[in-house]
Amino acid sequence: MIGIIATLTIQSGKESEFEAVFTDLAAKVRANEPGNVLYQLTRSREQANVYKVLELYTDQDALTAHGKTDHYRAAGPKLGGVLGGAPHIEYLDSVG
Repeated sequence: MIGIIATLTIQSGKESEFEAVFTDLAAKVRANEPGNVLYQLTRSREQANVYKVLELYTDQDALTAHGKTDHYRAAGPKLGGVLGGAPHIEYLDSVG
Protein backbone atom coordinates (compact mmCIF):
# COMPACT_ATOMS: atom_id res chain seq x y z
CA MET A 1 0.00 0.00 0.00
CA ILE A 2 1.02 3.57 -0.66
CA GLY A 3 -0.18 6.40 1.53
CA ILE A 4 -0.25 10.11 0.89
CA ILE A 5 -0.79 13.06 3.16
CA ALA A 6 -1.43 16.19 1.12
CA THR A 7 -1.38 19.43 3.11
CA LEU A 8 -3.33 22.22 1.44
CA THR A 9 -3.55 25.83 2.57
CA ILE A 10 -6.65 27.55 1.22
CA GLN A 11 -7.11 31.28 0.60
CA SER A 12 -9.04 32.95 3.38
CA GLY A 13 -12.74 33.02 2.57
CA LYS A 14 -12.46 30.27 -0.06
CA GLU A 15 -12.86 27.32 2.35
CA SER A 16 -16.49 26.54 1.38
CA GLU A 17 -15.66 26.66 -2.33
CA PHE A 18 -12.70 24.32 -1.77
CA GLU A 19 -14.77 21.89 0.27
CA ALA A 20 -17.47 21.74 -2.44
CA VAL A 21 -14.97 21.01 -5.21
CA PHE A 22 -13.15 18.45 -3.10
CA THR A 23 -16.34 16.69 -2.00
CA ASP A 24 -17.29 16.21 -5.65
CA LEU A 25 -13.81 14.95 -6.51
CA ALA A 26 -13.75 12.53 -3.56
CA ALA A 27 -17.09 11.01 -4.59
CA LYS A 28 -15.73 10.40 -8.10
CA VAL A 29 -12.49 8.90 -6.77
CA ARG A 30 -14.39 6.50 -4.50
CA ALA A 31 -16.82 5.49 -7.27
CA ASN A 32 -14.33 5.07 -10.12
CA GLU A 33 -10.96 4.05 -8.71
CA PRO A 34 -10.91 0.48 -7.40
CA GLY A 35 -7.25 0.87 -6.37
CA ASN A 36 -8.10 3.70 -3.98
CA VAL A 37 -8.71 2.50 -0.43
CA LEU A 38 -9.07 5.89 1.32
CA TYR A 39 -9.60 9.45 0.09
CA GLN A 40 -10.54 11.59 3.07
CA LEU A 41 -10.47 15.34 3.54
CA THR A 42 -9.68 16.58 7.05
CA ARG A 43 -9.43 20.11 8.42
CA SER A 44 -6.92 21.41 10.95
CA ARG A 45 -8.30 22.28 14.37
CA GLU A 46 -5.53 24.87 14.78
CA GLN A 47 -5.67 26.63 11.39
CA ALA A 48 -9.11 26.90 9.77
CA ASN A 49 -7.70 27.29 6.26
CA VAL A 50 -5.37 24.26 6.41
CA TYR A 51 -6.61 20.89 5.20
CA LYS A 52 -5.01 17.47 4.95
CA VAL A 53 -6.07 14.87 2.43
CA LEU A 54 -5.44 11.33 3.61
CA GLU A 55 -5.05 8.93 0.68
CA LEU A 56 -4.33 5.22 0.49
CA TYR A 57 -3.78 3.20 -2.69
CA THR A 58 -3.26 -0.51 -3.22
CA ASP A 59 -0.07 0.01 -5.24
CA GLN A 60 1.90 2.40 -7.44
CA ASP A 61 -0.23 1.57 -10.48
CA ALA A 62 -3.38 2.69 -8.62
CA LEU A 63 -1.69 5.93 -7.56
CA THR A 64 -0.46 6.60 -11.10
CA ALA A 65 -3.93 5.89 -12.50
CA HIS A 66 -5.46 8.36 -10.02
CA GLY A 67 -3.38 11.21 -11.42
CA LYS A 68 -4.49 10.41 -14.98
CA THR A 69 -8.24 10.30 -14.41
CA ASP A 70 -10.49 12.83 -16.08
CA HIS A 71 -12.11 13.76 -12.75
CA TYR A 72 -8.74 14.46 -11.11
CA ARG A 73 -7.55 16.54 -14.06
CA ALA A 74 -10.84 18.48 -14.21
CA ALA A 75 -10.64 19.34 -10.50
CA GLY A 76 -7.07 20.67 -10.79
CA PRO A 77 -7.86 24.17 -12.10
CA LYS A 78 -10.78 24.57 -9.67
CA LEU A 79 -8.61 23.59 -6.72
CA GLY A 80 -5.73 25.73 -7.97
CA GLY A 81 -7.97 28.77 -7.90
CA VAL A 82 -8.54 28.51 -4.15
CA LEU A 83 -5.12 27.37 -2.94
CA GLY A 84 -3.10 29.80 -0.89
CA GLY A 85 0.22 28.25 -1.91
CA ALA A 86 1.79 25.09 -3.24
CA PRO A 87 0.52 21.88 -1.65
CA HIS A 88 2.91 19.80 0.43
CA ILE A 89 2.71 16.13 -0.56
CA GLU A 90 4.16 13.42 1.68
CA TYR A 91 4.41 9.87 0.30
CA LEU A 92 4.29 6.95 2.71
CA ASP A 93 4.99 3.24 2.33
CA SER A 94 2.92 0.68 4.20
CA VAL A 95 4.70 -1.26 6.93
CA GLY A 96 3.64 -4.78 7.88
